[in-house]
Amino acid sequence: MREAIRIAREGIQNGGGPFGAVIVKGGTIVGRGNNRVTAELDPTAHAEIVAIREACRRFGSFRLEGCEVFASCEPCPMCLGALYWARVERLFFAAWRADAAEAGFDDDFIYREIPLSPEGRRLATTRLLREEGLMAFADWRAKPDKVPY
Repeated sequence: MREAIRIAREGIQNGGGPFGAVIVKGGTIVGRGNNRVTAELDPTAHAEIVAIREACRRFGSFRLEGCEVFASCEPCPMCLGALYWARVERLFFAAWRADAAEAGFDDDFIYREIPLSPEGRRLATTRLLREEGLMAFADWRAKPDKVPY
């Protein structure tokens, strides 16, 4: 955890936000990341995502089973979702999302938006061309050599 916090604090000096994360497998750090959103002009470059990308490249896999994540703060909904998709085993974090909100990083509105129907969310959302969209799923189901995830 101290390494995640160190990375968060160091990242601030390098133009990033105050967040850090490390991914550990078998006692060895296999991925590190600090928030790079403003430094890379990439809204997805959160510390956990950066660490996931590094660990996945290292293992040559999109799965991080058996890994633990240490984050300097409770992950935002995007990062939490990515941790689930990567199938990490365990998450540890230091600061709460309320602590991040006090520093100007309020992700709570996203947590509140997720359970709403698409029509009830602040992001204007319209579904189009459903039948055509379903064709991609038909193609996927018929693909004999697909890699399930």
